[in-house]
Amino acid sequence: MPKETKHPKVPAKVKGSKQKEKFKLHPRNKHRERYDFKQLIDSCPELSQFVELNKYGDESIDFFNPEAVIMLNTALLKYYYNIEHWNIPKGYLCPPIPGRADYIHHMADLLRNNNYGKIPKGDQIKCLDIGVGASCIYPIIGTIEYGWSFLGTDIDPVAIESANKTTDLNPILKGKIELKLQDKPKDLFYGIIQKEKNELIDLTICNPPFHASVAEAQAGTLRKLSNLKHEKVTIPSRNFGGQNNELWCEGGERRFVGRLIRESKKFATSCFWFSTLISKQSNLHMAYEVLKHAEVVDIKTIPMGQGNKSSRVVAWTFLSAKEQKEWKDSRWQ
Repeated sequence: MPKETKHPKVPAKVKGSKQKEKFKLHPRNKHRERYDFKQLIDSCPELSQFVELNKYGDESIDFFNPEAVIMLNTALLKYYYNIEHWNIPKGYLCPPIPGRADYIHHMADLLRNNNYGKIPKGDQIKCLDIGVGASCIYPIIGTIEYGWSFLGTDIDPVAIESANKTTDLNPILKGKIELKLQDKPKDLFYGIIQKEKNELIDLTICNPPFHASVAEAQAGTLRKLSNLKHEKVTIPSRNFGGQNNELWCEGGERRFVGRLIRESKKFATSCFWFSTLISKQSNLHMAYEVLKHAEVVDIKTIPMGQGNKSSRVVAWTFLSAKEQKEWKDSRWQ
């Protein structure tokens, strides 16, 4: 069983103190510091109406208010990534940007470890985002931080339309992000990666639907809200939004990841690193079993954390050592 990559030990938080730096986030993550709302409001004045003092006397927003969460993301994207125009349709998933940035930075490190200690940058590096969503967050961060080009797919035409609008309205993204509607919901790579044209993808990323049913998704939302509010919440209002296909699928994360791994074998030589987030620790063993059966060459497990939440990225490759060398020497140098 693969071992998780170890990170430096996080200093203990003194009871009653407010930790200035989020040590669980990647060292290159721009969101390790506490939010500076003065800077964010200077960048996005519309945010000011949602900022108030919390019970600790700190400036914050009401994370139970979907409009406030969307406006915070808008401000973060403007201030840190120079994205002037961004929005999502009502009810769609509004992802927490710090955690999404972490995934991108960890994947950059994975490429660096295969590239003589240097992160491959530039639009010749192509990343496939399976389930890009209406927010288009992963392509935005990867394009701005590393100059990579992206192919984003989704089974929801409204999500694709929203993501296309973001790329069209921001010149900094134009020509760097391609979006495709996956019209066969059971397929992940089929119909997307063009093997007949010898299309090559340097890495794939995926944030799978977490839950196995609507009821399970609602129960998860109630737990999250109750934890945030420190009291029992009985109405499953989604402060971060989310459509059904974004939050749950038949069989949940477990079945989705298994399908992702099995289908990836059909595209073994078309991609260097396949990867996926795995939120549930209990699903790791299943993933390793399916990867073993698929006869992958190498597996990496990368732990991630934000606040009290822990997850991990599992990455795998089918390329032999010789094929890996040929790939990086021809594409990454």
